[in-house]
Amino acid sequence: MKKLQLLFVAMMLLLSVDVKADDTINSSLNLSNPDVRKCLVEATKSEGWKLAAFYYNADEKLVMIFEKGNNTKTYMSK
Repeated sequence: MKKLQLLFVAMMLLLSVDVKADDTINSSLNLSNPDVRKCLVEATKSEGWKLAAFYYNADEKLVMIFEKGNNTKTYMSK
């Protein structure tokens, strides 16, 4: 009986933990090109994504982060 209770508790813990790896990093775009950036912003906006951050990282690559609810997508210049 205790094993069944332990199994039940373990299953409940696994179901209650909401671990997501939604942070998709796409580095195949040339974000240095303003036309590419404009198309990316327009395409993501039409799908309900919002531009949350736009910056240069330590490697001098442009990074754009989009958010939609609790999900994020990260685009890094190649």
